[in-house]
Amino acid sequence: MKFDTHAWKERARQDFERAWHDGPSVLSPPRENEKYPRLRYHRAQEHPIFSLVNRLRETYLSLGFDEICNPLMVEEQDVYRQFGPEAMAVLDRVFYLGGLPRPNVGISQVQLQQIGEILGSPVSAEGEQKLRETLHAYKKATIDGDDLVHEIASVLSADDAAVVRLLDAVFPEFRELSPESSRTTLRSHMTSGWFPTLRSLWERTLHPIRLFSVDRCFRREQQEGPTRLMTYHSASCVVADEAVTNEEGKAVSEALLSAFGFTDFRFQPDEKRSKYYMPGTQTEVYARHPFHNWVEVATFGIYSPSALSEYDIGVPVMNLGLGVERLAMIVHGAEDVRVLSYPQFYPRPLSDREIVASVQVKEEPATVDGRRLAGAIEETARLHASDPGPCSFLAWEGELSGTRIRVFVEEKETNTKLCGPACFNEIYAYHGSILGVPDTDKWAEVRKDGISTGITYVRAVSLHAAARIEALAGCRRGESVQVKMARTAPDINIAIAEHALRFITSEKKKIDVRGPVFLTVRSETE
Repeated sequence: MKFDTHAWKERARQDFERAWHDGPSVLSPPRENEKYPRLRYHRAQEHPIFSLVNRLRETYLSLGFDEICNPLMVEEQDVYRQFGPEAMAVLDRVFYLGGLPRPNVGISQVQLQQIGEILGSPVSAEGEQKLRETLHAYKKATIDGDDLVHEIASVLSADDAAVVRLLDAVFPEFRELSPESSRTTLRSHMTSGWFPTLRSLWERTLHPIRLFSVDRCFRREQQEGPTRLMTYHSASCVVADEAVTNEEGKAVSEALLSAFGFTDFRFQPDEKRSKYYMPGTQTEVYARHPFHNWVEVATFGIYSPSALSEYDIGVPVMNLGLGVERLAMIVHGAEDVRVLSYPQFYPRPLSDREIVASVQVKEEPATVDGRRLAGAIEETARLHASDPGPCSFLAWEGELSGTRIRVFVEEKETNTKLCGPACFNEIYAYHGSILGVPDTDKWAEVRKDGISTGITYVRAVSLHAAARIEALAGCRRGESVQVKMARTAPDINIAIAEHALRFITSEKKKIDVRGPVFLTVRSETE
């Protein structure tokens, strides 16, 4: 059966041209009866490798491939069967699995005396016999290693901590154990798993067989580097059918990679010529990307009949392999696969959006009425901001925490306005700094290119005042909250996460929320 390359490419594009990420939403919508947005992420951040793994899985599924889980542990003899004379070179780069042997532990009278000293009482003849039986059962693997301490504690009527001490002090055999290698390896190529899978399925499944697996492989590199890791993900597929040819590999390559923005494709013989491929079929796939030009992204070929015969597989098989990390480096424009795979170990600059997410209002009312009060305080301050003092304006009147209260926004001094010039500044993240800026031409660039937290000084102070009034209303006490000059973020009820503070300090950026706020809120109870 031949593949319709054009149809596959179009289907893949339709599936993946939709937006996978709209970016995290920093300001969530207000709750019911809530005026102020709360700062939080709606969607957590995906890991770039696993995000790509999911996209590859979805693409393979859309192309009609069934997903399968191939064996991760491969016997050494299978590597010889698949790779023939190349096996020794392949095995040089594989990890062999090993484990600790079960020691044959004897018990002398001196050891029994030591055990008695640790437990605080002599070991009885019955206890000695049960201890010998338990250690023998452990040697024969009828007791698991993680159950040994509990089993010994049971036969000696001791607590687990005492048994741990006696194992360490009395039986040096456990401390002196060294791991021994087996002949079982960790899969270094997905091919190692395809042969056993196809052997099991080819006579029991309708042809053509189309299978894929996106999973980890392990390779014992001399050292990890910008383009090499000891564990990587392979996005591999097979097509098994009497009529399969290398054209299947070309069709799958184009359909799979077009979903990631690749447009043109070039195929050329692979000079490496692995023995498990038929001579002349191993092909490298080069694809043109809008930003990275021509890059090698995959390899495919037809499995060798001699390798297939080792597993009694009676139909030709096309195999395609694609390194997920390699593709991720291209898609994300990364230069070092270690940074892409393990970003937690490589400090990176915080984006302005991430800085915005770290800026929070420090103190807020706990009730819906308290948040309504905060909204009323802000609204009154905005409405009468320029009114000259002395002045006082009723902002809210009602019941809070069971107490009837009245709340005023006021200014007692003469020749001053109700609100200071910085009262309506808004907090932005701009090129790694946190700035509180007014809506003036001087700060137009910050407002245009920065990212707003959605928090103004008047909003943060109103929330602080409402929270204080709410807390004291139950005690039937009035409260007066006054913010004069803002010098630091806490002065205006703003908290900045520690990690963002460390970044701003280390990068010699700044936090500048200074300014004359001069906002006074007073409550009185009835």
